[in-house]
Amino acid sequence: MSISLEDVSFLLKIPVTGKVVEVDNFARYTEESRSDAIKMVSNLLGVSAEEAEEEVNITKGLTVRKHWLKSRWCPKAQGSIPRNYPPVECTARAYLLYLLSCTLFADKSGSRVSIALLKLLEDLEDVGNYAWGAAALAYLYRHLGSATRVLVSQIAGYLTLLEVCFKID
Repeated sequence: MSISLEDVSFLLKIPVTGKVVEVDNFARYTEESRSDAIKMVSNLLGVSAEEAEEEVNITKGLTVRKHWLKSRWCPKAQGSIPRNYPPVECTARAYLLYLLSCTLFADKSGSRVSIALLKLLEDLEDVGNYAWGAAALAYLYRHLGSATRVLVSQIAGYLTLLEVCFKID
């Protein structure tokens, strides 16, 4: 048996119909995509362009570190002194980005977040209109397919969904 959209809708209670979750703008690392990513991190998360560039440079790709998100927007969890907080919209985007990267779109590194997801969080009022369930299932199936290759030893995606569906059967 395979996991269906009905399973995703029933188990996760997130929309499986709606706007398409499309993140191919940052599929390839180029100087232009790097520059766009830095601008997006700066504008949507309310950090300086320098801080955004430093974070993108540290990850050497179109990602930011989960640790950076957590320490930047939740300093009490890290035991550090609170900073000047950016606007609430920026904090909400940072939280949603962290949440998506830990659940529906977990990657193999376990420590990075794709900046491509941030584009989907630009309009916070529109976030609920996306078909997150369908995207999560497609993401999981894509990584299940790549995990069957000979040289691949890890898997990504929302593996809890996989576990629950096969426990039910």
